Amino acid sequence: MTELLFPREEYEARWERVHAELKKRGYTAAVIWSRGAGTYERCADVLYLTGYYSTHSGHEPDVPIWSARSFAAVILELGEMPHLHMDEPEPRYELIATDRVDWHMDPVKGVAEEIARRGIKGRVAFVGSDFFPVKYMRELEALAPNLFFAVEDDLVEVVRRIKSRRELEAFREGGETVTLGLNAMMEGLIAGKPEREAAAEAARIVYARGGVPTLMRCNHGKGRDMHYLAREPLTGIAADAPKPGDLVFGVLMGPMCKGYWFDGARTTVCGRKPTREQKELIEDCGKIVEAVMNATRPGIAAKELARIGQALHDKVGGERGVLGEQWPLFGHSNGLFFEHPLYGEHTCRDDDMIEANMVCTSETFMRRPGVGGAAFEQNYIVKADGIELLTRTPMYFWD
Repeated sequence: MTELLFPREEYEARWERVHAELKKRGYTAAVIWSRGAGTYERCADVLYLTGYYSTHSGHEPDVPIWSARSFAAVILELGEMPHLHMDEPEPRYELIATDRVDWHMDPVKGVAEEIARRGIKGRVAFVGSDFFPVKYMRELEALAPNLFFAVEDDLVEVVRRIKSRRELEAFREGGETVTLGLNAMMEGLIAGKPEREAAAEAARIVYARGGVPTLMRCNHGKGRDMHYLAREPLTGIAADAPKPGDLVFGVLMGPMCKGYWFDGARTTVCGRKPTREQKELIEDCGKIVEAVMNATRPGIAAKELARIGQALHDKVGGERGVLGEQWPLFGHSNGLFFEHPLYGEHTCRDDDMIEANMVCTSETFMRRPGVGGAAFEQNYIVKADGIELLTRTPMYFWD
């Protein structure tokens, strides 16, 4: 049976907190956009506020009778119930938290018409500039000439950062799903199965439990082969199989329960018999991830976690490599996608702090010339007395 993701009172509490943040920033209204329809990384704010997710096929080309397919918006005014504007007819109210819902063949035009009907003028907070197309932004501005849209992309995210009791329960269920899926992926690679078969078994488990394996990445080999996230860039999973003695890497990402994201990753050796150099590389990489995770607590600065990770990385030796250059950080917050803060020396502010009931990750990448590369990622809940591990796939696959 399909039903609202959370009880109505959960959403009402969210609306109250977002209204408070809106008022704190000096606004009386906001337009909050999301994109769904098969992509999950930009659906978060509308999903969080209303439970709505578009099921359209995606970015269908604009034609004379429709435009902006897959986009939805919430108009938020202080003291008012959120008003959802979506791209699908006949709202399924049993799945939507708000009672104010309209659908449009062109959501951009529909939002502009509602703004005019309400007589909203002046500065309005705009959420979604990092993915809302320039084309649609120009259309919205032309249709609402009495408004100045001020970008406030983190308006809802800062409220989403601290998870409620119900959200944490969803994370616990999702943690079980990603653990079982990643277990299957790694056991398949260890056994020498083709990457596609190992990933297919992981996907079967995730789908069967209600999750979505949005991104799966595998790699295997020796030396330079292991410097990259995926052997096959287009799909992330290759047709060939690792041989005994090859390093193997697997990552499983996606919304695993009620839209909440995970990104577990492991590295080991096909056949479970690493060389001394391989074992040192893998264990040294794992030590960094575990050290950052174990240092994570309420009140610690994200940059301090980055310094802890970098100091241990320097101590054990090794290069950051291609992946470390691409992601110069040691973890981040998780929610309905990957969230701030990203704890790296240059990826967060000095005042970005970790708080209780955040869900976080620790991660790192390492390579050693002639040996290869390794990567790990753990997901966990930050609690007052420590962390609660969510990704319980073994770190090491040997005795």
